[in-house]
This record gives sequence, structure tokens and C-alpha cells, in this order.
Amino acid sequence: MSGKAVLVIDMLNDFVKGELKCERASSIISPLEKLVKEARGRGIPVIYCNDVHLKGIDRELLLWGDHALAGTEGAGVIEELKPAAGDYVVPKRRYSGFFQTDLHLLLDELEVDTLIVTGLLVNICVRHTVADAYYWGYRIVIPGDATEDLTEEEYKSGLDYMAKIYGAQLTSVDEVIKEF
Repeated sequence: MSGKAVLVIDMLNDFVKGELKCERASSIISPLEKLVKEARGRGIPVIYCNDVHLKGIDRELLLWGDHALAGTEGAGVIEELKPAAGDYVVPKRRYSGFFQTDLHLLLDELEVDTLIVTGLLVNICVRHTVADAYYWGYRIVIPGDATEDLTEEEYKSGLDYMAKIYGAQLTSVDEVIKEF
């Protein structure tokens, strides 16, 4: 493995504007737009890991209610960050972008060893994706200004946990771009 990829986790209509809206999500849209644009311009893969649930089947719906249901507008990426030609979309039915998906296979074929992990929510889907990334042996970089959570406490504790337990490098979008 010899490259980087940007993971954009759950920047979906239901989480930014809809059913399970994170009020703090709007603060990361602009930094994420900048990061994704720079990554695309430098040939760095941009991979969207998106909740896409099956109504009445997925266990997550028992905890959170209906959200990001397959085929609905709520399951779509917000307009500002829509995937472009050349981007990849990995649907997920659980918190982790790796669990029962082809994300690891895709990263392996793209020769990726470093994941720049962004999106929502730090303490749930971001954390579980980072845990699996750690188990697979990826280097993990998290630009704090491109991730968010429901509260400041959850945001800070989630980032701190991933740095301590998974060795995630906490940084900013501008620093990540400097290292491209």
C-alpha cells in the first residue's frame, strides 16, 4: 500500500438537514468541500461511506428510528458534497464503513495505506470505521474541522479516544492539504 484516500462518512440529508439532524454538522461543510476538491485535484481517491438502510430490517433502525432509507432523499449525500465522477460510494448498513462492505477490498486495490477520515458522527460511525481501519492496519488521520458530533463533549471525547486507542493523528483540513 502506498497512498492516501479521503473517507466521507454519512454526510447525508437525514443527518445534516433531516430525520436525525446534527445541528453542528453545518460547520464542517465548507472545510469538507475544500478537502474533497483538493483531493480530487491531486488524484487522491474520495470515498463516501453512506448509511443506506432497509426499512423494517436493519437493527440500527430499532435504536434510531427510520433514517437514510434506501431510495429516499434522506439517504442521499448533501448537495454541497455530492459524489463526482471518479469518486467511490460504499453503502453501509451498520456504523462501520468496513463491516460487511467492500471498503477494505476497494482500498487494497487502490493501494491505500492512509485514511483521512471525515464526517458524522465522531462517537458513532466515525469511531467504528476508525476502529476497523486500525484493525486492518491503516494509518488514520482525522481533520477535526471536517468531523462533528451532536455535542461538544461527544466530539472531544470521541477524537481523544481515537487518538489514544487507535493512534489517530488529529489535525486540520489545511494541514492535511499541505501533506498532499
